Amino acid sequence: MSRIGPGDTLRILLIAEREALREQIGAILAQYAGDHRLFWVAQAEVAAKRAEDLLPHLVLVDDDIAGVAPPMIVRQIVSAVPAAVVLIMVEENGMSTARQAVLNGARGFVVKPLVAEDFWSTIYQLLVQNQTPATEIDRETPLGRVVVFVGPKGGTGRTMIATNTAISLQKESNKSVVLMDADYNAPALDVALNLEGDNDISLLLARISRLDKELINSVVVKHSSGIRVLLAPPPAYGTLEISLPQVEQIVSHLRNLFDWVLIDMGVLPDETGYAFLDNADYIVMTIVPELVCLRNTRLMLDQLHSRGYPDSKVWVVLNRSNIVGGVAQRDIEERLHVRIRHTIPDDQPVVSLSINRGVPLVLSHGRGAVAKSIQALATEFMKEAATVAQPATVEKGTSSVGVLGRMFRRASSAGV
Repeated sequence: MSRIGPGDTLRILLIAEREALREQIGAILAQYAGDHRLFWVAQAEVAAKRAEDLLPHLVLVDDDIAGVAPPMIVRQIVSAVPAAVVLIMVEENGMSTARQAVLNGARGFVVKPLVAEDFWSTIYQLLVQNQTPATEIDRETPLGRVVVFVGPKGGTGRTMIATNTAISLQKESNKSVVLMDADYNAPALDVALNLEGDNDISLLLARISRLDKELINSVVVKHSSGIRVLLAPPPAYGTLEISLPQVEQIVSHLRNLFDWVLIDMGVLPDETGYAFLDNADYIVMTIVPELVCLRNTRLMLDQLHSRGYPDSKVWVVLNRSNIVGGVAQRDIEERLHVRIRHTIPDDQPVVSLSINRGVPLVLSHGRGAVAKSIQALATEFMKEAATVAQPATVEKGTSSVGVLGRMFRRASSAGV
């Protein structure tokens, strides 16, 4: 759904041919809108598909566009993203077009040439009116915690640690846990957990603008341990196309439904991959005591720091810490100037047996050193979550005006 929630960045899709109009709207938004992203489409025939990819909160349609009648564009957009606010911009003599657009689903219209304050005031009021009723978004409990597992290279045990941590969290905390496979180039959770079936994230992406609790619950797979799993398509599926807004939508819904959201991601992420990290409470970087891995670790840490992730958010976990011939933990910390948050001992035969059988080792070898270490990692997360301030939630009685007011922090000073 394309409604605005706490922490969201306002996404606007402009459908217009004239670059001058884009520049004018961009200037108005820069003055009034606070945090936002403005996307521009100049071809009417691709507008609906672009809207499905971006999941905008607001769609602005210019009446001066060739190829498709503006009211028809409005109808296509409303069908593609029904929860978005659609606003048409018309000339003074375009009232007939405006009426047809409203009949096709537009929430309102504005007259060109645009007057900045009036234009923004109309947008603001429509977005407030579009907010989900309080009964649909109220939560008496905090939003779920998001933990993303990444690795500087393959072979660091990332998937093994993620799956066993998820199960340990569910067992130790008795909270709801969902594990998501976000390594779309080399998915592995189906093998590691011995899960079969056709349910995967592609079913959510196909209906992303209509995402809700029932749809998600019908797609996530229940594992025998009690955790739920959102699988990735099999490698034969081809490259999965998932946009940054789609990532934000899915993670937002998951953390509303589950107490813990654990995400098994790949190696160095692209911009879409960073959307997972941006939404994470904790980033677990799994490493092994080998020089190639440590070199890549330094590069990845530099990238994370350059994007502003605090050290407290990035947990470096050293796997196979006591492997013969491996670099010592103290040397790793000195060379990389990083604190290793947790260590997991080496027991490759048990780990390989667990993966090949599709039975997580906290279930099959719960008394072993590796399992106990991962259980201790889960306990660390539980303790950290209990001491760190909870993420912002929409409390009962909080109005949509309040959420929008925090988002558009410059609106009041601008007179809206």
